[in-house]
Amino acid sequence: MFHHTKNGREHRREHGADNRDERRSEKSTEQKGDRKGGSRGSAIDAVRLAKRHLMELTGRMPETVSSVNRTRGGGWVVRLEIVELERIPQSTDILASYQVELDENGGLASYERVSRYYRNQASSEE
Repeated sequence: MFHHTKNGREHRREHGADNRDERRSEKSTEQKGDRKGGSRGSAIDAVRLAKRHLMELTGRMPETVSSVNRTRGGGWVVRLEIVELERIPQSTDILASYQVELDENGGLASYERVSRYYRNQASSEE
Protein backbone atom coordinates (compact mmCIF):
# COMPACT_ATOMS: atom_id res chain seq x y z
CA MET A 1 0.00 0.00 0.00
CA PHE A 2 1.35 3.47 -0.86
CA HIS A 3 1.03 6.51 1.37
CA HIS A 4 2.07 10.09 0.75
CA THR A 5 4.64 11.66 3.02
CA LYS A 6 4.72 15.33 4.03
CA ASN A 7 7.04 16.18 1.13
CA GLY A 8 4.63 14.58 -1.37
CA ARG A 9 6.73 11.48 -2.09
CA GLU A 10 5.15 8.08 -2.05
CA HIS A 11 6.54 5.27 0.02
CA ARG A 12 5.45 1.71 0.45
CA ARG A 13 3.92 0.78 3.77
CA GLU A 14 3.33 -2.83 4.57
CA HIS A 15 -0.17 -3.97 5.46
CA GLY A 16 1.08 -5.30 8.81
CA ALA A 17 2.17 -1.83 9.85
CA ASP A 18 -1.37 -0.54 9.28
CA ASN A 19 -2.76 -3.31 11.49
CA ARG A 20 -0.24 -2.56 14.25
CA ASP A 21 -1.25 1.12 14.19
CA GLU A 22 -4.95 0.16 14.43
CA ARG A 23 -4.31 -2.22 17.34
CA ARG A 24 -2.26 0.44 19.12
CA SER A 25 -5.11 2.94 18.68
CA GLU A 26 -7.73 0.45 19.93
CA LYS A 27 -5.60 -0.43 22.96
CA SER A 28 -5.13 3.25 23.76
CA THR A 29 -8.90 3.82 23.55
CA GLU A 30 -9.58 0.84 25.84
CA GLN A 31 -7.06 2.09 28.38
CA LYS A 32 -8.68 5.53 28.39
CA GLY A 33 -12.03 3.87 29.05
CA ASP A 34 -10.51 1.84 31.88
CA ARG A 35 -9.30 5.02 33.57
CA LYS A 36 -12.83 6.43 33.58
CA GLY A 37 -14.21 4.33 36.40
CA GLY A 38 -13.24 0.89 35.13
CA SER A 39 -15.74 0.71 32.26
CA ARG A 40 -14.68 -1.07 29.08
CA GLY A 41 -16.79 1.17 26.87
CA SER A 42 -18.54 4.48 26.87
CA ALA A 43 -22.21 5.29 26.51
CA ILE A 44 -21.49 6.45 22.97
CA ASP A 45 -19.96 3.06 22.14
CA ALA A 46 -22.99 1.33 23.64
CA VAL A 47 -25.36 3.41 21.51
CA ARG A 48 -23.39 2.59 18.35
CA LEU A 49 -23.52 -1.13 19.14
CA ALA A 50 -27.20 -1.04 20.07
CA LYS A 51 -28.02 0.75 16.79
CA ARG A 52 -26.07 -1.84 14.83
CA HIS A 53 -27.79 -4.75 16.59
CA LEU A 54 -31.25 -3.23 16.16
CA MET A 55 -30.69 -2.48 12.49
CA GLU A 56 -29.63 -6.09 11.90
CA LEU A 57 -32.75 -7.36 13.67
CA THR A 58 -35.34 -4.98 12.20
CA GLY A 59 -33.79 -3.90 8.91
CA ARG A 60 -34.43 -0.26 9.83
CA MET A 61 -32.02 2.46 10.93
CA PRO A 62 -32.84 3.90 14.37
CA GLU A 63 -33.80 7.56 14.17
CA THR A 64 -33.11 8.79 17.70
CA VAL A 65 -31.76 7.70 21.06
CA SER A 66 -34.18 8.19 23.94
CA SER A 67 -32.02 6.91 26.77
CA VAL A 68 -28.87 5.03 27.67
CA ASN A 69 -28.22 3.57 31.12
CA ARG A 70 -25.49 1.43 32.66
CA THR A 71 -26.57 -1.87 34.24
CA ARG A 72 -25.19 -3.24 37.51
CA GLY A 73 -23.49 -6.06 35.61
CA GLY A 74 -21.47 -3.64 33.48
CA GLY A 75 -23.72 -3.77 30.42
CA TRP A 76 -26.01 -1.14 28.93
CA VAL A 77 -29.71 -0.58 28.30
CA VAL A 78 -30.37 1.68 25.30
CA ARG A 79 -33.77 2.91 24.13
CA LEU A 80 -33.97 3.72 20.42
CA GLU A 81 -36.75 5.07 18.19
CA ILE A 82 -37.42 3.69 14.71
CA VAL A 83 -39.81 4.86 12.00
CA GLU A 84 -41.87 1.74 11.28
CA LEU A 85 -44.28 3.27 8.78
CA GLU A 86 -43.61 6.44 6.81
CA ARG A 87 -46.65 8.53 5.90
CA ILE A 88 -47.52 11.89 4.40
CA PRO A 89 -47.55 14.19 6.27
CA GLN A 90 -44.61 13.06 8.41
CA SER A 91 -46.48 13.96 11.57
CA THR A 92 -48.55 10.79 10.99
CA ASP A 93 -45.53 8.46 10.71
CA ILE A 94 -45.71 5.47 13.03
CA LEU A 95 -42.68 5.14 15.27
CA ALA A 96 -41.65 2.42 17.67
CA SER A 97 -39.53 2.57 20.77
CA TYR A 98 -37.16 -0.36 21.30
CA GLN A 99 -35.20 -1.27 24.40
CA VAL A 100 -31.87 -2.95 23.62
CA GLU A 101 -29.83 -4.54 26.41
CA LEU A 102 -26.13 -5.16 25.87
CA ASP A 103 -23.94 -7.37 28.03
CA GLU A 104 -20.61 -6.18 29.46
CA ASN A 105 -18.86 -7.12 26.19
CA GLY A 106 -21.29 -5.23 23.94
CA GLY A 107 -23.10 -8.38 22.86
CA LEU A 108 -26.87 -8.37 22.45
CA ALA A 109 -28.51 -9.69 25.62
CA SER A 110 -32.11 -8.77 24.70
CA TYR A 111 -34.27 -6.41 22.72
CA GLU A 112 -37.94 -5.56 22.92
CA ARG A 113 -40.38 -3.18 21.23
CA VAL A 114 -41.84 -1.34 24.18
CA SER A 115 -44.26 1.00 22.39
CA ARG A 116 -45.65 2.24 19.07
CA TYR A 117 -46.99 5.73 18.47
CA TYR A 118 -47.69 8.43 15.91
CA ARG A 119 -44.90 10.97 15.50
CA ASN A 120 -47.27 13.79 16.50
CA GLN A 121 -48.50 11.92 19.61
CA ALA A 122 -47.41 13.27 22.98
CA SER A 123 -45.79 10.68 25.21
CA SER A 124 -47.65 9.70 28.37
CA GLU A 125 -44.22 9.25 30.08
CA GLU A 126 -43.46 12.99 29.97
